[in-house]
Amino acid sequence: MEIKEAVLRFLEYCELDKNLSVKTVRMYGYYLRFFQEWLIGAQSAKRKAQNYREKLKTGDGGDFEVEDIDEDTIREFRLYLSHNYKNPFKGQLKRQTQNYFLVALRSFFRYLIKQKLKVMPPEMIELGKMHDRNIKFLLPDELERLFRAVDTSNELGLRDRAILEVLFSTGLRVSELVSLNREQVNLDAGEFGVIGKGGKARVVFLSKKAKEWLGKYLSHRKTPYRPLFVRYSGPKTKEGLTDEKMRLSARSVERMIDKYRKIAGILFRIGPHVLRHSYATDLLTHGADLRSVQEMLGHKNISTTQIYTHVTNTRLREIHEKYHSGNK
Repeated sequence: MEIKEAVLRFLEYCELDKNLSVKTVRMYGYYLRFFQEWLIGAQSAKRKAQNYREKLKTGDGGDFEVEDIDEDTIREFRLYLSHNYKNPFKGQLKRQTQNYFLVALRSFFRYLIKQKLKVMPPEMIELGKMHDRNIKFLLPDELERLFRAVDTSNELGLRDRAILEVLFSTGLRVSELVSLNREQVNLDAGEFGVIGKGGKARVVFLSKKAKEWLGKYLSHRKTPYRPLFVRYSGPKTKEGLTDEKMRLSARSVERMIDKYRKIAGILFRIGPHVLRHSYATDLLTHGADLRSVQEMLGHKNISTTQIYTHVTNTRLREIHEKYHSGNK
């Protein structure tokens, strides 16, 4: 099977059979089409270098049989990602980003094997070893300074304070936050459901402070739009302002947080995900177990939650000091 057809069938399988989210299918498409273009281009260059006179199978740049992809092909692709390719906006790819391409290829080859095609085993595609991630999070005094940096004397300020409190209280991803609608959130119960990455559902909880500030914002808000958080800048024409056009964007939340961290005197750059890390750190510091935090963050695997070793290592020290006989 030629790779163009194989990639197309795989993406249809992801959407129809696996019921993956639109965003996940889109990213698989990006990674695999990037590999497809590199593969066809690399093979075309090889043929020219070897003075092959045979024409490529199609007039649009040719194609490549997936059965012919081997370990050497994957190794050449990894070397290209590591040494030659530079993203036009972000420059050289980080190791973690390089691994995203390889994870997509693994899933692609698993699908091809299910289709009874004789392709290389996905287990032969090894991910690049990564260093431990350095997690950014805010200390309690930094969180307090960030919250107090917001001027809550107007509706815009109330919205911003509510956003900060809700992010820290729930650990929501910014995409999950901006997709919330008013009817989803029950202030009395202080909890609501969200659909996270990969269509995984979970329940999140509002702290007393988050309920207080969210309640203040909603009671002062004059607009009837469905989104929980709406924008206050941009076009204000009376016609054509639908719910979705009034919905606050993820980028706006990022800019808003960066504005308040400067006012608060926080020297390193932060965004919504730093508040998510701060949320997990706060829970673990106060005694929550890793499995519970995994559920509340919506992580599929416990290994993802184990990035918070800066907390668990501290608790291990406390356990050692309390129980080791040499400390008595």
